[in-house]
Amino acid sequence: MRRQFQGQGASRGSALGRAWVRLPDVLEVGEQHIAADQVDAELERLHQAVGRVRAEMQALRERLQDALAPELGQFLDLHALLLEDPELLQGLDEAIRGQQLSADYALHLQRERITAGFRAMDDVYFRSRVEDVDQVIGRIHASLHARHDGRAGMAGEVLVAETVPPAELAQLQQQGVVAVVTTGGSPLSHSAILARSLHLPMVVGVPGLLQRLSDGEVLTVDGTSGEVVAAPGPADLRRHRERRRAVARELRALRRLRREPTRTLDGVEIGLYANAESPGDVARAHALGAAGIGLYRTEFLFLQRTVVPGEDEQFHAYRDVLLAMDGRPVTIRLLDLGADKADRTGLALRDEPNPALGLRGIRLAMARPALLETQLRALLRASAYGRLRILVPMVAGREQVRHVRTVIDRLSVELRTAGHGVAEGIQVGAMIEVPAAALALSTLIGDVDFLSIGTNDLVQYLLAADRDNEALGEFYTPLHPAVLRVLRDVIRTGKVHGRPVSVCGELAGDPDLSPLLLALGLEQFSLHPATLLDVRQVLRACDLSRLRARLPALMRAPDRPAIERWITRQQPRIEGA
Repeated sequence: MRRQFQGQGASRGSALGRAWVRLPDVLEVGEQHIAADQVDAELERLHQAVGRVRAEMQALRERLQDALAPELGQFLDLHALLLEDPELLQGLDEAIRGQQLSADYALHLQRERITAGFRAMDDVYFRSRVEDVDQVIGRIHASLHARHDGRAGMAGEVLVAETVPPAELAQLQQQGVVAVVTTGGSPLSHSAILARSLHLPMVVGVPGLLQRLSDGEVLTVDGTSGEVVAAPGPADLRRHRERRRAVARELRALRRLRREPTRTLDGVEIGLYANAESPGDVARAHALGAAGIGLYRTEFLFLQRTVVPGEDEQFHAYRDVLLAMDGRPVTIRLLDLGADKADRTGLALRDEPNPALGLRGIRLAMARPALLETQLRALLRASAYGRLRILVPMVAGREQVRHVRTVIDRLSVELRTAGHGVAEGIQVGAMIEVPAAALALSTLIGDVDFLSIGTNDLVQYLLAADRDNEALGEFYTPLHPAVLRVLRDVIRTGKVHGRPVSVCGELAGDPDLSPLLLALGLEQFSLHPATLLDVRQVLRACDLSRLRARLPALMRAPDRPAIERWITRQQPRIEGA
């Protein structure tokens, strides 16, 4: 019997497959003791399982390097750190050796103890880390029994689950899983971001679905509209085929856009830049015709390292990015490291009560002068090899930008005296992600050459909603009147003062939101290479003057549904799609 369910489209595409219904996996293990002569064997069994999981995570990190949004790389790094956590590992060893408990029951007790501690904390960020602990311990438990969440996915299946960890999505796709449907989650979750990068159809937020489906039922999944149909009829199957043909046409059209300019219907050039954090990202950006690198994240040099990279290592990394872009501008962000990222160098503070509001970005750099100077020396030396722009993260006031400029001026003199080439007139910009910087922009704009809006952090700070907490999915949204007003004002202030403004957060990479950003006045986008052609296609189909004329109606929208209706009405017609 046909049943139709409605969720939120999180990753575009259409799929037809058999349902694989996976109920929440709770690690419930009864108390199990082992004999004294079994302790060494049980410890070895546990250590081998942990070693296998470490290897799996490292292999996954390497395999997905070019597809990962940066936050997802940090997610995998966090899981890798949990696998090295002495508190977890020593507690397991002590439970097995000292209490003669089985590895399974030791895992169960450690999970209960650690997650209880997280849940007792007032800070939302740490409470949300319970899911990370569950996923890591679940992987170890699965490895102990040579299984992975009960069974692997099969070709032609649609996974239906409560949630899906980002680290699992790529494995599911390789196994032939054709789509994912979840009862929880958000289109802005890490899993949804990765699904879009992998072009894996995904629908989230379908309440009650686990209790209403059975394994093996045939489903159609529309990752655009969020519609899921069980036991589809002839009309449903026909719509699915039509959607698949439309996707195929769109892909053919996208391939033709690699060398096309990013120009609106009414002839306005739009700067389409790429975000990057690896050589693979840079190579893809170059191949897809990006105007340059709008945001190069330098954290990858520091994460999963026990020793801070030196000046020469950093210089070679930055020089190679500039050379790879062959004269196109490259914006390299100063280190944005904090306790919310998996840093093993000891630079970031441990156990900060609220890492998102802690010592990170330019705050950390100013607290560690040698760290800032080493990075700036490397950047200044690399500037001789291309068009470098330096971006300062987590700016809250002009004194932070002025501090960076003062250090740059001093180091430039020192490096030239020592015989190094340093470019003249290197541009310095501010990342607008702290509400204070956005609201008091007129006080600091005279000290910067350009602005880059980091919407991921800006939205969470404006709305007081942790972007990593899926329970807050409905609260964390860029489609809030306050967010749109701040974006409009920042872009407008930049234009008045002749400072280019780009958006480099996840917002810029969503093709459905491209008309909204154009209406707000944006003319520079910076996004992950995976969605660059999709956004270019939409931008080329937009009439900029028409969108700007409809900005007043957008700014009058009182809530998210009204903003969504405005967006729906402004979607351009894509030729050939």
